[in-house]
Order: sequence, then structure tokens, then C-alpha cells
Amino acid sequence: MEPLLSVRGLVKRYPVARGAGSPAGVAAVDGVSFSVGRGSTLALVGESGSGKTTLALCLSCLERATSGTIRFDGRELTSLSNIELRQVRPQIQLVFQEAAGSLNPRFTALEIISEPLLIHGLPGAALRKLRAVALLERVGLSSGMAERRPAEFSGGQRQRLAIARALALEPRVLILDEALSALDCSVQAQIANLLLNLQAERGIAYVFITHDFAMAAHMADEVAVLESGRIVELGAPAKVLRHPEQAATRALVAAVPRIDRPALGPADRVVKH
Repeated sequence: MEPLLSVRGLVKRYPVARGAGSPAGVAAVDGVSFSVGRGSTLALVGESGSGKTTLALCLSCLERATSGTIRFDGRELTSLSNIELRQVRPQIQLVFQEAAGSLNPRFTALEIISEPLLIHGLPGAALRKLRAVALLERVGLSSGMAERRPAEFSGGQRQRLAIARALALEPRVLILDEALSALDCSVQAQIANLLLNLQAERGIAYVFITHDFAMAAHMADEVAVLESGRIVELGAPAKVLRHPEQAATRALVAAVPRIDRPALGPADRVVKH
């Protein structure tokens, strides 16, 4: 079966001032290739500056790649026009690290979740409200919070709200760019469990971007280590965590507080209540 998302030789270069570097610019992403199957999770792990966020922007069609290909459900995305990309973007959604910066502070929670539905033409204010309230409740926020604004939510609640907004258009791929890193450990665990349950219910594919190897091992079916815009190691979480081959991977593994924390495989990741 063809992967849902397939990236081959992806390059993203940014121009630099004359005399400051190569005429071709600086490569933030430099020849990256990977695949993500339906309902599975790929963790992209790397230090700050390794190219993780640039890659997320390219995958979500918010940045144009310089070269290479991104195939989604058999369709090549890098050559599509902006009008054609409008049809694809609802199916590939992005959740950022700092939810507060991505949520309109003047909107209520109900308006934040309803906005994508309105933009993409879901008719009827009553239907949009029903969908939005159902999504609020699905991510663990009560319907009584619908009229609150982002400043009235805690950090973990804002991240749940951002996830609910991303789910509004029923995406098939969710890109999580350091979406748990700004939260404390107990809230991280709650949001991670929510994501795993949503994946089990809906079959969403995740691209889970992080610098936390322990969380990557817990969440992912496969781990890719990024260094200077390139994937330097790729494999099953248990293999990469227990037997890292590259210096960049060993440095990330060394930062894991407890190396004896089990690396969970796909069968272990279903959360039981």
C-alpha cells in the first residue's frame, strides 16, 4: 500500500545577503526523505536549528520547497498552484508549540474552532456550533468553556483548543511542531494520551516534531533524527533509542532523564482507561 505521505529529496533554501554565503542560499532542509503510513506516527527529533520547523511548514504547504517532492495520498503537492493547495490544506493540519500565539485572542473558543468550518464553506451557523462544541468536548474541554477567550485557559487547555481547531476539518495528517514541549510533565502525558486516543479512533497520521527523545519513543512507530537539515538516522524507536549509531542521536539519547524508560511499540501505544 502506498504511504499516505511520502517525502523524497526535499530541499528548502533561504536566500542570504550578498557576500554572506553561497549564491544558492542556506539550506534549512537538505535532501530529506521519509514516508508516513495511514494511522501511524513518524517522530522527527532534533536540536533547535536542525530544520524541524521549516520541514513542518513545507509539509503543511505553508512554505514552498526549493526542490524535491511531497506526495499526499498519491498526489504530488510541490507543483500545485495556490488554488489547488487550498483543496489539500484542510487534510494536512499543523499544531504549533505555543498555542497562545496561534489563537486569535479576541475570539471565543467556539469562534476559534468554527472559523475553519466557516472559511471552508460548511453551511449553517447552528451546524458549525454543534461541530465546534463536540470537538471541545472530545479534547477534554467542557461545553461551558465555549465562550471563554484564550487568555482564560491554562497552557494545557489552550493546546487542547489548538488541537480541536486542527481537527475541525477532519484532517488525515496532523503535524505537531513541539506541541508538547511548553507543557509540564503531567499535562504532557494528558495531551499525549489524547493524541493517541484520537489516532486510534480516527486513523490520523502524525508527524510528531520534538527534541524530547523519550516522548518520541512513546508516541512514534518510527523515529527520524534531524541534524543540519538532514535525516542522519531512521528506524524503530526501540532500535534508535537503544542502539544509536550517529553522534547527533547519541547526544539526544543522553539527554533522556531515564534511559531505562521503555520504548513503546505500536501495540503498546493504545491507551487503556
